[in-house]
Amino acid sequence: MKKLFKLILNTIPRPLLIRLSYVARPIIAFSLRGTNFTDPIDGKSFKSMLPYGYETQRNNVLSPSTLSLERHRLLWLYLNEETDFFKSELVSDSSFTNTKRIKLRDAETNSALKVLHFAPEQAFYKLFRNQKNLDYTTTDLFSPLADVKADICNLPFEDNQYDVILCNHVLEHIPDDTKAMQELYRVLKPGGMAILQIPQDLSRATTFADDSITDQKERAKIFGQYDHVRIYGRDYFDKLRSIGFKVIEEDYTNKIAPELVEKYCLAKGEIIPVCFK
Repeated sequence: MKKLFKLILNTIPRPLLIRLSYVARPIIAFSLRGTNFTDPIDGKSFKSMLPYGYETQRNNVLSPSTLSLERHRLLWLYLNEETDFFKSELVSDSSFTNTKRIKLRDAETNSALKVLHFAPEQAFYKLFRNQKNLDYTTTDLFSPLADVKADICNLPFEDNQYDVILCNHVLEHIPDDTKAMQELYRVLKPGGMAILQIPQDLSRATTFADDSITDQKERAKIFGQYDHVRIYGRDYFDKLRSIGFKVIEEDYTNKIAPELVEKYCLAKGEIIPVCFK
């Protein structure tokens, strides 16, 4: 199965993969139902999750029901437990950390959160679209799920427009990531929150890039995926700060019980870059 999934990921264009997944997903989810692992996004459980990876395949990481990966489930838990993203008001403390949730909306107006979501993931798309407390816009150059086809380095949005920006595993594809970060900062409202997840090698102090490597197979071996242009190191957070963001390096799996980290198939030690303007 691992070889089959690797072949599919590396040969079928992503927009077509998204369309095909709508047909295959319910069949695979039914065949893998069980009790070993749970996807917290929809609460469904499975005897195993699916492998995933363009170069190195990781076991038990792709949810058969939502098609979420480790980062998606971690982000969902963070938004659900630590913010009022899914709630009309702050009704309780986080069950994981016993701290007050991050307040994203104006309590006086209680208006819908204006959310901009880059390269919307299937794990979130319908969930966020159906949230009545969200004014939800998706954007991407190629995704069939995008409301607005746009270049992240030249966004067609006004300054200070969005309360929340989600841009996850996008920046590693962008040659001029500085310009992209500046655009994200520009369209975020003062006081707004952006979550900018990226694949990151925390053993590296500095980010690595080499444009002289042009062979796709070689790029996949070095960068983990043929269309990645860099490997981010620990300096990623300081680069965001240099743009103007206030950055919280949220090591959220350390706030979750170890048995739930395993049950939810999370990546222990993954850092969520939570950015504020």
